[in-house]
Amino acid sequence: METTTVTTVTPETLKTKQQINLIDNVFTASEASNIINDVLKVKVNFHKIKRLSITEGNADDKCEYDSGRIHELLKEQEIAKDFFSQARLQGKKLKMTSTIHIEIED
Repeated sequence: METTTVTTVTPETLKTKQQINLIDNVFTASEASNIINDVLKVKVNFHKIKRLSITEGNADDKCEYDSGRIHELLKEQEIAKDFFSQARLQGKKLKMTSTIHIEIED
C-alpha cells in the first residue's frame, strides 16, 4: 500500500531563497579547467537554444538577436584557458569555490 504525503505551502512556510554550494575544493589545473569549461559550455548552449527557440517556426524572422552574452562567455572561456595553462606550467593547484544564490522575485 502506498502512502501519499501532501504538504501545504503557506505564505509563512514558503521558502524564498536557496543557496547551492556547487564547488568548494582544491583542484589540479586540468581538473579545474574541465569543470569551468563544462559549466561555460552548458551556459553557452543554454543561450543558443534560447535564441533559437525565439525564432523557431517564424520563416519571416531575420534572426537578428543579441548574442552578447554568448560572446562574453566565449571570451571568459579563452581567458580561463590561459589562466589554467599558466597554473599548469607552474605546477600549481587551484582553490575554487562557487555558490549559487537563488531568490524568488515578485
